[in-house]
Amino acid sequence: MEREGPDGTYDAVIVGSGFGGSVMAHRLAEAGRRVCVLERGQAYPPGSFPRSPVGMRRNFWDPSEGLHGLFNIWSFRGLAAVVASGLGGGSLIYANVLLRKDRNWFVRDTVTNGHREHWPLGYDDLVPHYERVEAMMGVQKFPFEHEPYSRTPKTVHFRQAADQLGLDWWLPNLAVTFGNPGEPPVPGEPIREERENLHRHTRATCWLCGECDIGCNYGSKNTLDYTYLTAAWHAGAELWPLHEVRSFQPRPEGGYDVHFVVHSPDAGRESTSRAPQRTIHARRLILSAGTLGTTYLLLRNRAVVPRISKRLGMNFSGNGDLLTFASNATDSSTGDRRPRLLEAGRGPVITSTIRVRDAVDEGGSGRGFYLQDAGYPEFANWMLQMTDVVGTTRRGLSLAARLLRLRLGGRIESDIGAELAGLVGDAARSAGLLPLLGMGRDLANGRMVLTDGQLDIDWRRAGSETYFNRVRDTMRRVAEVLGADFIDNPLWHAGRVITVHPLGGCSMGSTIEQGVVNEWGEVFGYPDLTIADGSVMPGPVGANPSLTIAALADRFADRILQVPEGAAP
Repeated sequence: MEREGPDGTYDAVIVGSGFGGSVMAHRLAEAGRRVCVLERGQAYPPGSFPRSPVGMRRNFWDPSEGLHGLFNIWSFRGLAAVVASGLGGGSLIYANVLLRKDRNWFVRDTVTNGHREHWPLGYDDLVPHYERVEAMMGVQKFPFEHEPYSRTPKTVHFRQAADQLGLDWWLPNLAVTFGNPGEPPVPGEPIREERENLHRHTRATCWLCGECDIGCNYGSKNTLDYTYLTAAWHAGAELWPLHEVRSFQPRPEGGYDVHFVVHSPDAGRESTSRAPQRTIHARRLILSAGTLGTTYLLLRNRAVVPRISKRLGMNFSGNGDLLTFASNATDSSTGDRRPRLLEAGRGPVITSTIRVRDAVDEGGSGRGFYLQDAGYPEFANWMLQMTDVVGTTRRGLSLAARLLRLRLGGRIESDIGAELAGLVGDAARSAGLLPLLGMGRDLANGRMVLTDGQLDIDWRRAGSETYFNRVRDTMRRVAEVLGADFIDNPLWHAGRVITVHPLGGCSMGSTIEQGVVNEWGEVFGYPDLTIADGSVMPGPVGANPSLTIAALADRFADRILQVPEGAAP
């Protein structure tokens, strides 16, 4: 008979199932440890991600309002942040890019505007862990050399823009299955898996539908539920969705009592502060609830870990995230100005990347960053196209008038396919739009605190204004090459940015004066308390941070497994 929930004492209780928690769950369970993963969000098998307006309306996370969906939106004074709530964490909504942190960007004791960034480890320390994660995630590059992928417009034009501007461009590793190993890529083919995934559903190769960031309903993304969590599940790890940790406290004999509530999506509005709490015991507690979740949990429970570093909450960074748009792209290469069709909805969300060098790189200057072509679901193009009300109305009236003239003249034209196609026009409004994603080495000078019991972040764009202006200037040049208008995210004009890569708050350091955890993720003063997520970053990763988070977790797991099972850490 299946138990109603976790109980008893575990060798490791892991809070959260993102890139840190999933790696930890697999590594420890594989080694025979009794592992429990507590994830506040739901499990999402193929076909369960909503697409309808009514479904998307409920696809946000706020249990107090009866919402138990995928997207958790945070708003602070200087920025907004988008993170995920679900079994698999951020992998459910990220754009699949697995890039390593640049070797030279592991800086030490770099002081800028009074801010210090110190990485207590280097690139070589993570190489074996990068390799292990890449293999586990089944990385593939966008198969640009194959048909029909080679004709993907946004990839073609983004590459041409990079070449014209003299910028480094390439196809990064993606956690997407375009084709079964050893076979040519084909959209929509069944994926052959070595073992049954935890959802017990058949997956399909990438349909090129641009829906990566709202959840892949085909299972084409190699998200953590299909990779690390499935492996952990087969190794005996207990995975408990809709279980949210509220507090913890050290036990006199060692380890921790972990207190959690169980969500019920069918129950409507919930008050998690008043909900009955259950308790399990952990010989080792691993916090992997993400930068915002882990730091918030520690700030709320700071009284039970009084020896924790005073650096708690410091070194916050948005990883230099910036979103802009190239709109109404045109092509004048033939002498006349015609729409340039970028078709951002075709393909996975990201297919290629540009890298701009940093001052620590040979031949570089300023603070380095990446630009990436971005996409969005194809259905969004219909909504965008329908905003052309004037053009659609004009074309509709013209067609109606023409058919009326034919009728009045005694002529019948029953084959009107071309006329109906003309109602859409040249589709330039939707097909000529390309979101541009930027990320890089902004300053990790933000501070996370509690204000009236709520998480608050003191971060201002002004501290990294030089960096952001450099990114925007390069984005503008890309847009100009594409013959497009350059459009800022509306938040920019309000002095804010939006990040999907919040980092810091429990940063690594060589000493308790420098950070909250050491280079092995162990909280200074609490060796049986480990943190494995983006909060341990002492500065921006620069590249998409998911791979580095996972690689660090893999390294931290090595350290934990050096301690014999059941022994004190």
